[in-house]
Amino acid sequence: MTKNDNMEKTYFLPAEWHPQSYIQLTWPHEGTDWAYMMDEVEACFLNLAREIASRQPLLLVAPKFPAALEGFPWAGRIRFVQCPTNDTWARDHGFITLIDRHADPLLLDFCFNGWGMKFAADKDNLINSHLAKAGALNGDYTNCRDFVLEGGSIESDGEGTLLTTSTCLLAPNRNDTMSRTDIERYLVERFNLRQVLWLDYGYLAGDDTDSHVDTLARLCPGHTIAYVRCTDKSDEHYGALQSMESQLRTFRTLDGDPYRLLPLPMPEAVYDDDGQRLPATYANFLVMNEAVLCPTYAQPENDALAARALAEAFPGREIVGVDCRALIRQHGSLHCVTMQYPESAKSL
Repeated sequence: MTKNDNMEKTYFLPAEWHPQSYIQLTWPHEGTDWAYMMDEVEACFLNLAREIASRQPLLLVAPKFPAALEGFPWAGRIRFVQCPTNDTWARDHGFITLIDRHADPLLLDFCFNGWGMKFAADKDNLINSHLAKAGALNGDYTNCRDFVLEGGSIESDGEGTLLTTSTCLLAPNRNDTMSRTDIERYLVERFNLRQVLWLDYGYLAGDDTDSHVDTLARLCPGHTIAYVRCTDKSDEHYGALQSMESQLRTFRTLDGDPYRLLPLPMPEAVYDDDGQRLPATYANFLVMNEAVLCPTYAQPENDALAARALAEAFPGREIVGVDCRALIRQHGSLHCVTMQYPESAKSL
């Protein structure tokens, strides 16, 4: 944990609950790994587009405008940018945005290398360049491609605290020439942080990201952390998630206080056709201006428990369930396929 109390800069990394403009979706197509289940995944994306665009503007990225959105009731709220794509995980290839109360945002374009060179990302790594050239967002393009970083691997409270996982940021084939100290120093300087909280435990079977923090634990308003809790001793995740919960209890706010911890249920195990467990998680929710979109998995009791916990974490926001059983077939969920942008990033 490092603290930087000399806050000379005024740019900061906003919390997800900071006032927003666009939510980005990068639409699936036949050239992606979704080809074998396009009807199912497009139905999920259509539900997401409906829940997003009915509330705030949607930034849509795809090689061509999706036929599924023809006649869409909220078409006037869509900003479409046409460009080639490998896949759909906007959280990890999208801009990470810094804001200043008196200046245009900084649109940080980090290197996305397919979660440590596991998957092709040559087209997705250029999406931000297309967005910048199209003028889709207001802000100053900032080239950070000398550092590999995915949006799903970091959480900000907007007050100078960053939450991340050591298994992801220290994984091979990302920034392997840098030590933990080097990476922490880079994050503190790049995002103008006051502390970095490193989670050293926790994982989900079937996860390709080396344990992105947005699958495990999320910063929420009021110095709260919502996290996945496993109480079933027979579950393969039990030991790691119990250790994660214990470590979360040791974390302190900048004022030296413990965080309020809100447990999210562990979904019942979901498997693919080959019997491999899929990374279903309720931590992969999306905070919007007036709502929280919560992934659901056709598990009525667990879905309801997760919704109640998120209502406690985000009072005053509507909690909206979105069936994400299609998304976990490719090892991600709702937060993974979205990226929010602050209100100052909306193009004129």
